[in-house]
Amino acid sequence: MAAVRLDGMLKEFLPRLRLSTDATSVGGFLEDLERQYPRIRSKLRDETGRLRPYVRVFVNGQDVHDLQGLETPIGPADSVDVLHSIQGG
Repeated sequence: MAAVRLDGMLKEFLPRLRLSTDATSVGGFLEDLERQYPRIRSKLRDETGRLRPYVRVFVNGQDVHDLQGLETPIGPADSVDVLHSIQGG
């Protein structure tokens, strides 16, 4: 199972910030996560299903925006990090 770490900004929506997943893609992982914890969806994706601009997902240290987006494959040996950046003005 792939190891997943979620940013502390999401701790109010999840019981823990370290998870594992059997999903085979980033999108599949997010769907599984949202099914288990529905309130998190609005924090990670917009109404069209795309990642919000301030959410970054990395697979083995590479931003999925530079890979295949939500279709980026993940395997048992991979590491996934979900970061929720802070914006300010």
